[in-house]
Amino acid sequence: MDFYEKIRTLPTQPGVYLYKNAAGEVIYVGKARNLRSRVKSYLLATNQANAKTGRLMREAVDLDYILVANEMEALALENNLIKQRKPRFNILLRDDKTYPYVKLTLGDRYPKVFVTRRLRKDGSAYYGPYFPGNLAYRVVDLIHRSFLIPSCKVDLSRYHPRACLQYYIHRCLGPCVQDFTTPETYAGAVKDTQLFLEGKSAELERSLTGRMMAAAEAEQFERAARYRDLISTVHQLEEKQRIATTDSDDADVFGYHFENGCIAANLFHIRSGKIVDRREFFWEELPEFLTSAVVEESAGDDVSPEKIQEDAAEVEAPVFHAGQFFSALLKQLYIDQSYVPRSILVPVDFDDRESLCTLLTERTGHRIELAVPQRGDKRSLIDLAGQNAKQSYTQRFRVLEPSRKVIQEALADALMLPELPKRIECFDISHIQGAETVASLVVWEDGAMKKSDYRKFQIKTVSGVDDFASMREVVHRRYKRLKEEGKPMPSLILIDGGLGQLHSAGDALEELGYTTQPLASIAKREEVIYVYGNEDDPVVLDRRSPVLHLVQLIRDESHRFAIGYHRKRREMRDRDSELLAIPGVGQLMRQRLLTHFGSLRDVQQATAESLAAVVPRKTADAIWNHFHPAEAGAAGLIVLK
Repeated sequence: MDFYEKIRTLPTQPGVYLYKNAAGEVIYVGKARNLRSRVKSYLLATNQANAKTGRLMREAVDLDYILVANEMEALALENNLIKQRKPRFNILLRDDKTYPYVKLTLGDRYPKVFVTRRLRKDGSAYYGPYFPGNLAYRVVDLIHRSFLIPSCKVDLSRYHPRACLQYYIHRCLGPCVQDFTTPETYAGAVKDTQLFLEGKSAELERSLTGRMMAAAEAEQFERAARYRDLISTVHQLEEKQRIATTDSDDADVFGYHFENGCIAANLFHIRSGKIVDRREFFWEELPEFLTSAVVEESAGDDVSPEKIQEDAAEVEAPVFHAGQFFSALLKQLYIDQSYVPRSILVPVDFDDRESLCTLLTERTGHRIELAVPQRGDKRSLIDLAGQNAKQSYTQRFRVLEPSRKVIQEALADALMLPELPKRIECFDISHIQGAETVASLVVWEDGAMKKSDYRKFQIKTVSGVDDFASMREVVHRRYKRLKEEGKPMPSLILIDGGLGQLHSAGDALEELGYTTQPLASIAKREEVIYVYGNEDDPVVLDRRSPVLHLVQLIRDESHRFAIGYHRKRREMRDRDSELLAIPGVGQLMRQRLLTHFGSLRDVQQATAESLAAVVPRKTADAIWNHFHPAEAGAAGLIVLK
């Protein structure tokens, strides 16, 4: 069916429409209360003046649609399709910052507790999100100290011969070693952890009190004292919670700044009446929100291809349609999220605000207020977010150099580091088809590369091409030595490579007992960062992100250092083999030649007379003939091989 004929025959029911290009790719997804009316509006000359619509309709050659029961279903389906297909004419949420959850792996034989940024249907329990991000790490640290549930990468489906350091400093029950704990004891600790994370303080306190009394009656006074300390910790947390919840409900507040086709948006997270964190979003080149006029749902039925070519009479100056922008942003941020605050404040109104509010209310099970305040304290909060968005725009798009601390904080947040990184050590492997395999170690410390701490490694135990085994060897050698010398580990170990190199480095660290050491790798070409233990959730940073620039800088320096060392080793190998391959030249004569001439290149360029001044004439002729076979043949000399 012809493209325009298909548009004319569209139903008038609510639904989602998908524009496709000649390659069959979905290039735009939209929703409508009336499909026929909405899609026909794209054919009007006034809308064709819009840069986005004009480009879209020039590329579109086909159209699909999906009917739904109402506009709320259309909202949800549109959001899912945008996230799945990532059409390039839709606004796509790009954010350097996501908030962490605490994950309890209830599906494991011995559950562990982790900080994660992605929710999965894997049988685990997730708690959060936590604001600010480092709160999740403090909560997990408290669980380690109080309930002795680990976060290590050790395989707990089987027993191991010895426990790691965490057991001996009393931050783990030691389920990795047989008889260190019992399934019943561990299950009790997991239950306490669940009650703690779910905020069931009264039930947790009753359980701990009962076990404290039982331990005291059995004269197990150390265990009773530990339960007493746990009860005290629960009391303190309960008091803080009671104080925090006396103010008001949670809210998210948005502000934005638009200039020169770029936009910066700020989101303030208000929890219990206090601003606990700020989130930034950036987009460049947004022609889809620069229009002269917008026709939402009205278009006549008699639209012809000829009519598309008509010129619009008089159009207004281009304006930024913030309402469309926030409609797209809020749908991607909140639909399908496990937690949505009761109040969301935005600076501008948009057409489907009420529908989105109703959908979020149904999905969360509590009333959601999606408001556009015009005055009062709530409007002041939006204005404050807008001022911060303007500052964010200045820092991002006017290329102001961020401070070292800002970069460190952003790196710690992006890679889920427990503290600000002070020292980063980066490894790279270099070889040519397995020959002269070497490794480099470069160090970034306190904002600069520390060349005095660079190290070179010759691979000793690996033959042939095996980057994974080579990485395992060099990481094991490096940190075994640090362990023996009693030196501290770096804030982050960075690997130049993909998942294979990352897992090899992780195996080496676990073998040494470093089960909680932060470890990450950056893959070439894709520039995706994998964090060890969260490989299924790679970190994809914006190309302008200073965090990505820092990681790339360190990675490139390790690659440069490794390549330089590899070339030096190869030159030494070539120099040795080249001279020793000449009949009459042994180790002593090779050394004499290199000492006299300085390099293999100078030996190659030397005349027979110059060579004869250092070695016997016969050997000198053999060397000259070897390096000048064509000239020797033309002169009628014997070329010795």
